[in-house]
Amino acid sequence: MNRDQFLLEVSRRLRLVRTEYALSQDAMAQVLGISKKTLVETEKGRRTLSFPEAAAVVAVFPGSEVLGNAFGGELSDLLRAVAFENADVTYPPTMGGKVWWRAVDDVGGYRIQQNIVSGHYRLLDPADGRMFSSFDLAEVKAYRDSCGIQ
Repeated sequence: MNRDQFLLEVSRRLRLVRTEYALSQDAMAQVLGISKKTLVETEKGRRTLSFPEAAAVVAVFPGSEVLGNAFGGELSDLLRAVAFENADVTYPPTMGGKVWWRAVDDVGGYRIQQNIVSGHYRLLDPADGRMFSSFDLAEVKAYRDSCGIQ
């Protein structure tokens, strides 16, 4: 999944999220800080949310079952993978990926996992700290190798 796919998927589910939270179009537009016209155009499939708009949806509705089921659980990790796709960043610890993640590789306790829904990868340290996220497995392995992990 890349940024454009992420934006399209959040846009496609915007109406379902609004319905899930029992919000009117006026209320949803106000919550997200967008115009009602922008919301209506997005819900009708005539436009796609911008990255800041989609990020706002994910941030404001982190408990959304609609989004959680669409993207494989915890949304903040996917948002970070999309946002930091081409940036170096230090991530906080995780819970180890018990539900939405499959093990891909383990070298010296440093684990690469793949999200079973979105397909993005992450590198965890032995204490479940998130070190790196990407949609490219080779990039995650290269990052791990560049850290001297053998």
